[in-house]
Amino acid sequence: MRILKPAVTSITGLAALLAMGSTPAHAAGLPQLDVSTFPPQLIWLGLTFVVLYVTMSRIALPKISQVLEERQHRIDDNLKKAETLKEEAEAAAQAYEAALAKARSKAHQIMLETHNAIAEKAAETQGEVGTRLESQIKDAEGRILEAKNAAMAGLSAVAAEVALSACQKVSGETLSEADVSKVVSTVMEERQ
Repeated sequence: MRILKPAVTSITGLAALLAMGSTPAHAAGLPQLDVSTFPPQLIWLGLTFVVLYVTMSRIALPKISQVLEERQHRIDDNLKKAETLKEEAEAAAQAYEAALAKARSKAHQIMLETHNAIAEKAAETQGEVGTRLESQIKDAEGRILEAKNAAMAGLSAVAAEVALSACQKVSGETLSEADVSKVVSTVMEERQ
């Protein structure tokens, strides 16, 4: 209303000034500049302005402001929901990271336990195999020693026979088997 009174006063004053000081421009061919039609145009302008102003201020602007307020409330609610969802997502991500770290730790622990169990089993198996091989080696060494002794015992008899035979063929004399066995035994003992 503050704007309305000075606007109406200004429009009426302008219309009065134009009506007093101008000549009809209709004769010149420009009807929009005909000063005699200015007062009714200004009155209709004022009425149209008042009607539009009242319509806008009473009907359209409140609806627009209501829509803007509702929109702002919706935006605020959506921002709050987004904030809540963001916090939930961060909590879920932290829980996921914690579960992942726990699973990695558990997997590492299982891997270490499995590695240790395999190492213990391998050491145990290696010990058993080592003991078994050691006993087999001792048995084999014993058999080799027996075979060597048997071969050596048979070797002295064979060597005595070969020496007796060689002596008879070379010298033509016959020696006693006891003498030849003594000489062969002495030579064999020296070589061992």
